[in-house]
Amino acid sequence: MSKKKFLIPLFSFLLMVMLTACGGSDEEAVQFWTPLTGDDGEYMDKLVEEFNETEPEYNVNHVITSDMYTKLYTVMNSESGIPDMAIIHADRVPNFVNQDLLKPMDPIMDLQPELKADNYLDEAWDAGTVDDVQYTIPLDIHGSAMYYNQDLLEKYDVEHFLDDDVVTFDEMLSLAGELDEDDYVVNDALIGWVILALIQDLDGDIQEDGEPAVNTPEMKQALEAVKEVKDAGLMTPYGEDGYLMFQSGNVLFSTDGTWSSTAHADVENLNFGVTNVYAFDSDKFTNRASAHLFSMLEKEDTEETEAKQEVIADFLEFMRENSIEWAEAGQIVASKEVNESPEYEEFMQSFFTSNEKQTESLYIYTYEHYPYVAEAIDTYAPDIVHGEIDIDEGLEEMQKFVDDKVEAGELDIENVETEEE
Repeated sequence: MSKKKFLIPLFSFLLMVMLTACGGSDEEAVQFWTPLTGDDGEYMDKLVEEFNETEPEYNVNHVITSDMYTKLYTVMNSESGIPDMAIIHADRVPNFVNQDLLKPMDPIMDLQPELKADNYLDEAWDAGTVDDVQYTIPLDIHGSAMYYNQDLLEKYDVEHFLDDDVVTFDEMLSLAGELDEDDYVVNDALIGWVILALIQDLDGDIQEDGEPAVNTPEMKQALEAVKEVKDAGLMTPYGEDGYLMFQSGNVLFSTDGTWSSTAHADVENLNFGVTNVYAFDSDKFTNRASAHLFSMLEKEDTEETEAKQEVIADFLEFMRENSIEWAEAGQIVASKEVNESPEYEEFMQSFFTSNEKQTESLYIYTYEHYPYVAEAIDTYAPDIVHGEIDIDEGLEEMQKFVDDKVEAGELDIENVETEEE
């Protein structure tokens, strides 16, 4: 099998070390890496600071790292500088477990017995379970969402689209030829996530017998349906920022993420709400989701390991009880103690766990090769939807893209090496 290697220059590794130093100089602290490079990083900083104010035996040192996964592979290959704890995404868990990169959470759960499945949203907890072993403790679910412009719904007399909380393709297509110039029904923001949701609506999948499968009838049907909306002149033009067009008041529906509610709320005079991503019919709808999960990386135990694990357990219990502040980042908090509280109901994303059917709509892909599939969809779906490439040709190229990535093993730690320049 041919293998394509990531070549990580020495200066990149030195940059990582400098970044770690900027996060805090306490070498004895619990080193905690996250990929939270947006506003969510600031919310996590605040929560870590509040925990440290409880005066644990070791402070937690929050280090935000860009390109975190490559850096994790680098330090694990070198067996030096491995963090004590990290937040990883749900789709990374199977690959990490298969490569023996994660420690089971059993000792942490033994130290804090409330860190258990009953106290978290099922989809978030299960994302960290492999062969009945729990490798993560969930922080949140963050998923696709569809925001609507209330003023435009009233203008075009289509408020009834939201009567069942699901906007269908037929409903969107009914507006063909009915909109003012420069108004659109929907944008193409996070179109890859929309496609992944529609695959589930069609009872499809992205793998068959463990092998990636993207050139499928369900994928084609999903892409064709979205392309029909675009061809009807109802989708924002290719290359335009549909997200900003929604904030400017020219788009009825914006398919972006749960976290976007905070940015939309900052837009003056934007009268908006949230609902599910559009679907073929109201009987079955899906909101493609992921999760931020606390994990511990495999590293050699030291005299400090047991004491640090006690701090990690205390920190995760603190987060379980106090992550209402994380909701301010627009995330669906995984802790039921927080998620089911009256205070949480004030947050817009609480819509997605407001009843059993809504909670079940949150679908997290945990297929081992999902990162490759998602990259292929993100690369090709916009061109296919906007007619820049023939759909059959695009599907063939998508499949080859994924197959080549799997053959190269780009997510395998043995393919990561540093190179002096």
